[in-house]
Amino acid sequence: MCGSSCKSLRLRASCRQWERKAAMPEDRLVREMRNKMAAGRVKSWADAFGADLYYIVSKYSGSLLLQKKYKDVEPTLKIEEVDGLELVKKFSEEMESMLRRKVEAVERLVEAAEDADLYHEFNSSLQFDYYNAVLINEKDEKDNYMELGAEFILEPNEHFNNLLVNTTFSDIQLPTNVYNKDPDILNGVYMSEALNPIFVDNFDRDPTLTWQYFGSSSGFFRLYPGIKWTPDENGVLSFDCRNRGWYIQAATSPKDIIIVVDISGSMKGLRLTIAKHTIITILDTLGENDFVNVIAYNDYVHYVEPCFKGILVQADRDNREHFKQLVDELQAKGVGTVNKALTESFRILGEFRNAGQGGLCNQAIMLITDGAMEDYEYVFKKYNWPDRKVRVFTYLIGREVSFARNVKWIACNNKGYYTQISTLADVQENVMEYLHVLSRPMVINHDHDIIWTEAYMDSALFASQAQSLLLMTTVAMPVFSKKNETRSHGILLGVVGSDVPLRELLKLAPRYKLGVHGYAFLNTNNGYILSHPDLRPLYKEGKKLKPKPNYNSVDLSEVEWEDLDEILRTAMINGETGYLSMDVKVPVDKGKRVLFLTNDYFFTDISDTPFSLGVVLSRGHGEYILLGNTSVEEGLHDLLQPDLTLANEWIYCITDIDPDHRKLSQLEAVIRFLTGEEPDLECDEELVQEVLFDAVVTAPMEAYWTSLALNLSDETEGGVEMAFMGTRAGLMRSALYIGSEKLSNSKFLTSGDKESMFTMDHFPLWYRRAAEHPSGSFIYSIPFEESSGAKPKHVREQMTTRRTKDSEGGPPEAVTVSTSVAVVVGGKTGIAAAVGVQIKLEFLQRKLWMASQQPNDTDCSGVDGLCPMSCQDDNLNCFLIDNNGFILVSKVSKQIGKFFGEVDGSVMTQLLNMGMFRQVKMFDYQAMCKMPHHHHSGARPLLSPIYAFLATVKWLITDFLIFLLEFNISSFWHSDNLADGLPFQNNNLLQ
Repeated sequence: MCGSSCKSLRLRASCRQWERKAAMPEDRLVREMRNKMAAGRVKSWADAFGADLYYIVSKYSGSLLLQKKYKDVEPTLKIEEVDGLELVKKFSEEMESMLRRKVEAVERLVEAAEDADLYHEFNSSLQFDYYNAVLINEKDEKDNYMELGAEFILEPNEHFNNLLVNTTFSDIQLPTNVYNKDPDILNGVYMSEALNPIFVDNFDRDPTLTWQYFGSSSGFFRLYPGIKWTPDENGVLSFDCRNRGWYIQAATSPKDIIIVVDISGSMKGLRLTIAKHTIITILDTLGENDFVNVIAYNDYVHYVEPCFKGILVQADRDNREHFKQLVDELQAKGVGTVNKALTESFRILGEFRNAGQGGLCNQAIMLITDGAMEDYEYVFKKYNWPDRKVRVFTYLIGREVSFARNVKWIACNNKGYYTQISTLADVQENVMEYLHVLSRPMVINHDHDIIWTEAYMDSALFASQAQSLLLMTTVAMPVFSKKNETRSHGILLGVVGSDVPLRELLKLAPRYKLGVHGYAFLNTNNGYILSHPDLRPLYKEGKKLKPKPNYNSVDLSEVEWEDLDEILRTAMINGETGYLSMDVKVPVDKGKRVLFLTNDYFFTDISDTPFSLGVVLSRGHGEYILLGNTSVEEGLHDLLQPDLTLANEWIYCITDIDPDHRKLSQLEAVIRFLTGEEPDLECDEELVQEVLFDAVVTAPMEAYWTSLALNLSDETEGGVEMAFMGTRAGLMRSALYIGSEKLSNSKFLTSGDKESMFTMDHFPLWYRRAAEHPSGSFIYSIPFEESSGAKPKHVREQMTTRRTKDSEGGPPEAVTVSTSVAVVVGGKTGIAAAVGVQIKLEFLQRKLWMASQQPNDTDCSGVDGLCPMSCQDDNLNCFLIDNNGFILVSKVSKQIGKFFGEVDGSVMTQLLNMGMFRQVKMFDYQAMCKMPHHHHSGARPLLSPIYAFLATVKWLITDFLIFLLEFNISSFWHSDNLADGLPFQNNNLLQ
């Protein structure tokens, strides 16, 4: 829109087509009418509308007053430039210290568990009652507690997501297929009772600890604090600690695995089904530090993924899932020749070992077959003996024992393990045996390696509980038997672990030190994101949020995609310390708008972990921090005003350690800290000082807004609903000009609209957008509602954003208007605050119609065309669009909120050509395309004999056609016009 007062809006007027009986073509008529419209007249409307709107929003937001108040205190302000490298090092040291405390807690548990086992004598007739997590608090029909289900006091605890827990005792969970009174279980549970006081002591020493646990190699899982477990709807508890990533990674070293599966004709039917399930189970035991490939063999050797021929690939989630899909398509046919498959496997493993690639620790071949008849001994002599650097594990499929001796010989002569799998139910337990074999060298040497897992959401742990899905990592260590008589056997007792929510780590990188657009992020030495504000691990299915299939294997290059040469990614994977600058396009407002920034990236490693930390500061105001000074007495007085709130996700004071403080909001905690009511509170004094300063400077806003609310003039007619402001210290004030029940957008500035609030991840959207416009220039936006039916695109082309669709629940009713408040000290410009109003959309439209209204007595002499003109004329379309091309005002309510190019693409193209907008290409590598699944019932032919008849006919026709092809009947009509076809070779393989 023209006019200096409201540069972020544009007014567009166009004639509407109508039918007219004339010889002139319709498009020519419309074109001539458009040419006759007075461009100057539309400009005058824009000027009038802009001036009126600017007056209203600046008056009712109080932007001029707030700017003046900050201007008045500029002489007392300091603006300091942030040293990003020092900042990231400081954050890293604090995170290292925090994680070190978690490691120490786990080490105490390992020591206690090994000592308890050392002094425990196995008793096959042991009788012992323990707290079974499923049976606790359960009573029989006589109102007596069930066996293993005594009274177990459970209370909600905020530190554990308000779950019902017992912080005095741990309890025991067992999967359904493990007998809860098996002698091995009873002895293990009895021995591990020694962990209870260590759990409690750890929690007392470090109240930031969350879940602590011991996963036993026999199958039981001891969890502290104790909780109630509930089976699924089928009465099954499928959770088995031995299948979890933290257990497997701690129990074994990194490994290179080649899975070799027999798909000869003898494997048809149930045997192939069991073999496929065995492969999938083996794949589930692998993690990011492992490397894998899958080879199938019959007459020939087949790589299930031809693109992975002759190599090993990282066993990340994406590759594992890809293998699973390919394995499911395997079919049995031909004759099995295991020699070629074994030769190929040894060749790949040898090449990787000699090149220093792969896991560089354990190497193994998993042979899955129903028998081995060939002379295979020469293969082992040539490739594996005498060093036996590759272990061979064999899985005999089926009930036949004819070839058991051969298959067992292969495993036993290659430092492996032999097992026979007859049913699907046998797969899980038998596959897990290989982990114990691979762990023996580590157990014998007592290598207590500390492992950290990738980010994950362990929703299976509390499947029946109402929990928020939080990303976490686990620190874990193996527990070994120290008994002299079994030490040489290498007995793994289990794994001890503790969860670390990643949000707890990021609390050590305070938002206020990172500026308006800054952020901190974590990634692993494999390049995967642990935590990042742009990471979107969930997707919406109906009304439920679910984790994406690859939520924990999102690569850094997929989020920071402007790092085209992967300079940042490579440096962070290598644990380097350094700095990098990039021009970036930052999507905001659910990806519908974009900010153009120059970001400075500072990065370093977190010692004794596989993690690296990155801190991002936006160039300009983002690298400055404002420091003000005021007395506690003066600031405290203004802090008590009722219109004031603080960002509750920010850490002004630590309230989650002391149970007495957990009920306090951050504002309440700050006030108690300043008044001395809670001397034990630990607060960020620098941030509290900034809050006090902002409270004093912004205090006049309350009286200003109150005065306006009491003396509302007719100029607003109830169109201005509320005023609000926020400072870089997370302080917010707001005032209503109408009753709260009349608000058009009741979610605004509440937890229901995170985009409008200060959170751990970002400043409010209205603050972020205003900060990138000149101070005093207002930006306008309407809320966008996400539709569950949205289909994300991998590549989005936008006019500074991408197109949007109709919002659910009808068009929006409110417009958010905001501007920034800047201060200048010593030639440095900092953003001190942002201020704005929320107005009714209908009020905005009414103002536009009024500005465009020409009086009926307008002199139309000499005017060729519409006169007098008005946006309310049936023959005229008027649109008000924002600086991202979204429609704010239109006669057609369904068009409001849409991208203007959807409504009038030709005009949008013209605006592009005029330079009023520009096209921006964005990439979304986290988008997920859901493929429809078609389920076919194998029982359908039983419903009607017609299906059987049709199937028979189809078979006869197919066989007849095959007969014709084999008989070469085409020679009967062969002519010289036919040519022999050459085979087509496609070189476009997916690498």
